[in-house]
Amino acid sequence: MSARNPGRSGTLNKKAGKKSPRQAQRPEVESPVPLSPMAQTLLLWGAFFLIGLFVYGPALDGAFLSDDFHYVATNEYVHTPNVSNLIAIWNPQSEVTVLVENYAPVHLMLHSLEWQFFGSSVQGYHVVNILLHALAAAMLVSVYRRSGIGVWAAAAGAAFFFLHPANVESVAWISQIKSASALVLSLGALLLHARHPAPALLLFALALLAKPFAAFALIVVVLFTWVRAAPNRDEGVAKAPAFPAHWGWLGAWLAVVLLYASVESSAFSESAAMTPPLYSDVWVRVLMIFSVALRYSWMSLSGRGLSTFHEPLPVSGLADPFLIGGVLVVLLLGLWTGWALLKRREEGVYLMWAAVSLAPLSGVIPLPYPMADRYLYFILPGLIGAFLLGGARWSRGLAGRWELDLQKRKRIRAGAMVVLGLVLIHAGQLTYDRAHVFVSPESLMSDAERNYPEGVASSTRRATRAAQQGRFDDAVRFLQVARVRGYNRVDNLLQDPSFGPMQNHPDFVAIKHEMADDWIDRLSKKEDISHYTARALAQAYIVKGRYADAAEVLEGAASRPGPIGDALQQDAQDVRGEIAFRNRLKAAERARKSNAP
Repeated sequence: MSARNPGRSGTLNKKAGKKSPRQAQRPEVESPVPLSPMAQTLLLWGAFFLIGLFVYGPALDGAFLSDDFHYVATNEYVHTPNVSNLIAIWNPQSEVTVLVENYAPVHLMLHSLEWQFFGSSVQGYHVVNILLHALAAAMLVSVYRRSGIGVWAAAAGAAFFFLHPANVESVAWISQIKSASALVLSLGALLLHARHPAPALLLFALALLAKPFAAFALIVVVLFTWVRAAPNRDEGVAKAPAFPAHWGWLGAWLAVVLLYASVESSAFSESAAMTPPLYSDVWVRVLMIFSVALRYSWMSLSGRGLSTFHEPLPVSGLADPFLIGGVLVVLLLGLWTGWALLKRREEGVYLMWAAVSLAPLSGVIPLPYPMADRYLYFILPGLIGAFLLGGARWSRGLAGRWELDLQKRKRIRAGAMVVLGLVLIHAGQLTYDRAHVFVSPESLMSDAERNYPEGVASSTRRATRAAQQGRFDDAVRFLQVARVRGYNRVDNLLQDPSFGPMQNHPDFVAIKHEMADDWIDRLSKKEDISHYTARALAQAYIVKGRYADAAEVLEGAASRPGPIGDALQQDAQDVRGEIAFRNRLKAAERARKSNAP
């Protein structure tokens, strides 16, 4: 700064009002213009995306897998975006809602848009998922910065989220675009609410219509508003100013959640009936809440224990180590959350973010797979934010207690950066390795079999191999193990060519009948069932030899609008033909007996 222009940079000599000799030798340098928040986000987005192309490289050619087929690959509603199909996508009581087992029109609209560009070529879908995941990580930096987290710490936290191997399932699995898109929309709503409440409400509604887990944002935005409105918030970190609460707009958020919940519960109950929960006993499900919490904690911290189609063994009793460890984890995190919220510290908000994201998956809602890597996608941002704020507070306390000078603090900070760099490199390596799992159906199911050798996936794969080798008794034994754990896919037993030679094996027939009875009991009481449910019910009736019932169900469904009406009509004609053939055989047998001497 000079005496003539105090706005210029430079140091005044206090006595003479001139620059010191050392300063006089330095050239005048203008301070760099800081990047705008939008420019920073775009820069980070690009950096994360380029890194993502590398660490997710093994999965870029990954085929359509599992749910990808009914969401994208074989979904006529997605393939042909005509008026009737678009209406069906947005209709909460349509065939497509039952087909995908959720009311998620934004999710399906995204797939429809992708299909118009990429068709059956998978690379484009994977690139879009990486783009959205990178954008979510870049937006997390802005969310963390709003809480007073330093720029480098915020970027490191977002990078840890981006590279975390648990997120591979949410990124490399094509149909999981719903997770990344829902998180991006939710983060946008959180960032916009203070200054632009109307667009924020719209983004929140769209996030819910992509994936119901986006409901976490309602609790988070309410708590952020409440904490930031507190007087004398002194946490020793820079804080974004408290903006208007917009409680009226938050009331609209709540109304959107309640309206969506009523629609989603109806859609989910309509479709979930075909798949029983992994743990049928309510008490076991309650105890598994704590077991799953411990497993998720370990997965979050270490990036280990990941798997496709998790099937953890049920809690064996009150002395089960997973139960005890889970209780301790929940207790410690609960105490931390309560203390932080009483102090109106934002780390409590982030802990609630994680807790609310976990709640629907903890066992409260009976699910066929209550635990999955992809469920951490909404939990991790909250845990990371809480640990960033808690770690900053803890480090400041230690620095003050030990009276560290500036040089020691710099050395400690440099050491921490080195450790952090190694952690991120390790996470990237784990992600790269895990991306190989989501390449083919074989690699997907092999991962489940390797991690849960007594699970349904492992048992059914062993049954298939045994049937191919002619070991029919072993195949039945493996199917019985799977059946005990809730396996009921009688359609797979009918359609898999590996089981063709053993269709008349007595024990195999008994398993088919047991599964068919289960389907009939679950589905036959429903009125105006969907096309796909009708086909499933008809298959169950055929297994039981009730051909007339099967034909009636197929014809009734085919008379209603839907995606496979013509196919159902053809199925009904085939069944009627089978009935006529069997009647001719019976007539011929009666004639033979009457003509016999």
